Amino acid sequence: MNSLINQSFRKKFPLFTCKLKSSLAVIESPSVFLVERERKLQNVTPFDPFQFFNEHRKSRHCTVRNTKVMHTHLLKSAALHSNIFVANSLLGWYCRCAAMGDALKLFDTIGQPNVFSWNIIISGYNQNALLEDSWKIFCRMHSLGFEPNEITYGSVLSACTALQAPIFGKQVYSVAMKNGFFSNGYVRAGMIDLLAKNCSFEDALRVFHDVSCENVVCWNAIISGAVRNREYWVALDLFGQMCCGSFMPNSFTFSSILTACAALEELTIGKKVQGWVIKCGVEDVFVGAAIIDLYAKCGDMKEAVREFLQMPIRNVVSWTTVISGFVQKDDSISALKFFKDMREVGEEINNYTVTSVLTACGKPAMLDEAIQIHSWILKTGFYLDAAVGAALINMYSKIGALDLCELVFREVGNIKNLGAWFALISAFAQNQNPGGAIEFFLKMLEQSVRPDKFCTSSLLSIIGCLNLGRQIHCYTLKTGLVFDVSVGSSLFTMYSKSGCLEEAYQVFEKILDKDNVSWASMIAGCTEHGCADRAIQLFREMLFEEITPDQMTLTATLTACSVLRSLRKGKEIHGYALRFGIGKDIVVGGALVTMYSKCGILELASRVFDMLPQKDQIACSSLVSGYAQSGYIEKALLLFRDMLMSDLAIDSFTVSSVLGAIALLSRSGIGTQLHACITKMGLESDVSVGSSLLTMYSKCGSIEDCHKAFYQIEKPDLIGWTAMIVSYAQHGKGAEALRFYELMRKEGIKPDSVTFVGVLSACSHNGLVEEAYIHLNSMAKDYGIEPGYRHYACMVDLLGRSGRLKEAESFINNMPMKPDALLWGTLLAACKVHGDIELGKLAAKKVMELEPCDTGAYVSLSNICAEIGQWEEVLKIRNQMKGTGVKKEPGWSFV
Repeated sequence: MNSLINQSFRKKFPLFTCKLKSSLAVIESPSVFLVERERKLQNVTPFDPFQFFNEHRKSRHCTVRNTKVMHTHLLKSAALHSNIFVANSLLGWYCRCAAMGDALKLFDTIGQPNVFSWNIIISGYNQNALLEDSWKIFCRMHSLGFEPNEITYGSVLSACTALQAPIFGKQVYSVAMKNGFFSNGYVRAGMIDLLAKNCSFEDALRVFHDVSCENVVCWNAIISGAVRNREYWVALDLFGQMCCGSFMPNSFTFSSILTACAALEELTIGKKVQGWVIKCGVEDVFVGAAIIDLYAKCGDMKEAVREFLQMPIRNVVSWTTVISGFVQKDDSISALKFFKDMREVGEEINNYTVTSVLTACGKPAMLDEAIQIHSWILKTGFYLDAAVGAALINMYSKIGALDLCELVFREVGNIKNLGAWFALISAFAQNQNPGGAIEFFLKMLEQSVRPDKFCTSSLLSIIGCLNLGRQIHCYTLKTGLVFDVSVGSSLFTMYSKSGCLEEAYQVFEKILDKDNVSWASMIAGCTEHGCADRAIQLFREMLFEEITPDQMTLTATLTACSVLRSLRKGKEIHGYALRFGIGKDIVVGGALVTMYSKCGILELASRVFDMLPQKDQIACSSLVSGYAQSGYIEKALLLFRDMLMSDLAIDSFTVSSVLGAIALLSRSGIGTQLHACITKMGLESDVSVGSSLLTMYSKCGSIEDCHKAFYQIEKPDLIGWTAMIVSYAQHGKGAEALRFYELMRKEGIKPDSVTFVGVLSACSHNGLVEEAYIHLNSMAKDYGIEPGYRHYACMVDLLGRSGRLKEAESFINNMPMKPDALLWGTLLAACKVHGDIELGKLAAKKVMELEPCDTGAYVSLSNICAEIGQWEEVLKIRNQMKGTGVKKEPGWSFV
């Protein structure tokens, strides 16, 4: 066939070859055109366009200049207009050299373009990323009535995929089906790829199952689509179906499946796939990189390195995979060593390699290495890459060097680099610097750079000002970011942290596609703000919407059950977790232990704890706290000892729980031993541990050790100051308690109701009546705290100690709330001390009315009467006790 065509061309262009020789001398590479300047004119071989284009189909000399020279000479002949092959070949050359404007002009001059002409121009636009032009050419082809073939449909579907235009793609596929291409593997693979890459994986599966697949390309498209959409088990199931048929997987298939196994951390399945790869002999550099990634993701870096060293050919992907694996294992030293080896062998380094290395250097102890890598990046020019610039900022952020983050941001220099803006704002957020984050967020707006969902979410995560949060909320409404699930979640979390639960719920309701993170955040927010019932209701709504809860959601709901002490609901959620196979999850298990402990069912808490495959810090701490709060002090201490022996991390919550248990025992010896252990662990400066320590020493009667424990706290908070004030007050050191109260106020810490109990108690022990009145009035006037029964009881006790019994009675009668038995009982005790019979009888009568079973009131009144010799009254009171069934409990002592 070729010889017949060649003969026809020689007949049509005998004179063209003579004119060609002189012009070809100006072309950059004359040898490409098989012309030798030394030949004599009579010896020149006649030019055959068909043979020329056929032989130079993949020529590297396809430049715009060469193509235009060829175009010029072809225009002088009849070849270009009379033979479609020549025109299509020249059109292909223009497309290959990216001269799409010239290609379109040439295409428009072709009198009768065939389907190959249309395919060449469409593919040319695709190859040069002019995807909209590719779509327009297809529409033009369709409107002119030209019949596309499978290549046309495949190319246009590829353009629609890159354009992220599934609607256009569906229209193209409809036309293809109408024209009988519904079973064509190339067309179907293109449609599957389009749907899978545009988040319509279910539609992609539907297209795949429409017709029985006879093409491995379709299988590869649907499997890779499943992996892209994180449907890893679906990918493995499809792979199983493919293998059961008569289709032999290729390297592309194996790469996708190994990626799925790596994501699932299914090393056993991955090894089976690797065995099949070896058996089929299809291992190439990409499959090898996927195998390395499998072992790295599964934590077996030794095997990953072994596979890497066995690879006959290593490329940048395989090197980067090993480096990333070491980064995931937090082995920065090995990652940097492999990077050094990679540079020494002269392997190509891309931006993925650099970002992995920068992640490895993101530690405070590796500042020197980070600066060296930064210098290398500046030297090699990688800092111009947007992803590398953002990774540099992230690296310095993790090191805690915010000044260097700003320096890198200025070096990047491109204000439109959204990744760098996001990295910088996130750096301020991670280092708890809201001022810097807000400043650069405003600069973004000034530079007309629109913050994306990542920037906005990061800023919202650290905002403590409700007014500013509302302004950002308005911005998200204006830009439409409010409908994004991450921004919406950050918004309602911001409102929740500010105490505006209703506003948080309103934002939550407006999120269209709520995920597990948003549900868990809202449930946790309700629980934290005293709406645990609402949290349980939200969990029910989540189930009604057929959303499967994950570990995080179940943990948040179990916390709500713990707050409510709702054993029944907690058991229901426990059953739900067991049903879905996550009942033994470490996080869920810890929450279950906490729930059963808070509900007082320590037997079930212990059983759940024993069933956990791995005991972590949270589960152990929860059970220790449960034992301590329920009075099982010995069990709490034994479990705490087991934690120490197992080298489990001990947090402040665990230590505080154990200290609380020791305080109940009043065993200062054990407390001193634990104090030494706390000092060894470096927790003595923690505010919660320090407060628990001084409370423990206070209950053991050692006020000096309380003082020492307080001054070990790095930054005492309200709880620490209050604990110290109460301790001094309880030990009769009222002056020291009041002095600490004044020091606390000078530190700018506002007291709470518990603090004032300690202050008023200190005034009572020192007989400071006027000062006590001043502090009582200060509660509401200066701090907006309404006094409670305990505060009024302190005042009555103070007045009683001072002998001002009538004033105490008047104080009780003029209280803004109805007196309780505690207040009258306090007055009764003062009457007994000062021998006021009549007022004592009145106080005792009030106590008996409010609490008829209060033994103390009867005994106190009987003792008062006995001291003044009113034995008839004593007998009357004793008979009254017998009539009401009240018995005096005998005293007892440990001594």
